[in-house]
Amino acid sequence: MAGIGANILARAEQFIWLTARVLEQRRFAHDFLGGDPDAVETALAAYRNEDGGYGHALEPDLRGPVSQPLHTAHALSVLDSIGRCEGQRVERICRYLTDVSTREGALPALLPTQRGYPAAPFIPIVDAPPAELLATGPIVGLLHANQVWHAWLFRATDFCWSAVEALEQSHPYEVEAAVAFLDGAPDRARAEAAASRLGRLVRDQRLAVLDPSRRGEYPVSPGYAPGEHHYPYDFARTPRSLARRWFTDEELERSLDHLAAEQQDDGGWPVTWRQWAPGTALEGRPLVTLRALGTLRAYDRPLD
Repeated sequence: MAGIGANILARAEQFIWLTARVLEQRRFAHDFLGGDPDAVETALAAYRNEDGGYGHALEPDLRGPVSQPLHTAHALSVLDSIGRCEGQRVERICRYLTDVSTREGALPALLPTQRGYPAAPFIPIVDAPPAELLATGPIVGLLHANQVWHAWLFRATDFCWSAVEALEQSHPYEVEAAVAFLDGAPDRARAEAAASRLGRLVRDQRLAVLDPSRRGEYPVSPGYAPGEHHYPYDFARTPRSLARRWFTDEELERSLDHLAAEQQDDGGWPVTWRQWAPGTALEGRPLVTLRALGTLRAYDRPLD
């Protein structure tokens, strides 16, 4: 691992140019080099399908051309990052979300149309998949944060409230999805109350590593890869997140020190989830690297 204090951004840039897909190269250029948002949107359009959803391994762990909710959530996050989560772009996406929603008006993590194409073994393909907070929460939160109003949102928002407020046992990725919903939810008082309860759950169930030097003492959730831990910055990606209140200044600073120190010698950050194919890990690392850089910058950590 590279040490803290080296030129983080310059080394990450070399890693991105060496390994990343065109979309991640364009995103890096936009986020850190003053690049044109049009170029990001053009690169993203290559993953869009005629049904209004996104496919073509936009999420690297789901291969093949078919549209999936997780791909579409990824696409919305890209549009949000360039300030274009609006207008006809989002109208098309919401029509797709309406078409693929369950009876509850929410989204399954994986549609059975994925069958026949490679996919991560930890994302099961079933004939009648249930609605999940994991898929629905980030999309609903982003749409609300961008003041998008569409008929699909009414029932999907109700589903997210019910799912979040019913959580008693959870795992880190589901908690991240809950936070993404709560950070964008328009009912701020209700969101703050739900976030407070969720923060107690995270601490009680030890879902966040509060001391990276002792991370081996923290449990790994069932089905996760060995050592696939989550840290305060995974839940509170910016200081504005409701999850920031879950952690003391010392706990957060320790986790950010750990994040900076995780930059590898080649300039990128490692993939910590279960790796099942060489190509998916290769495509995943630039995504993790962009996320790490964004988090460090959000907390005013020096990158050069």
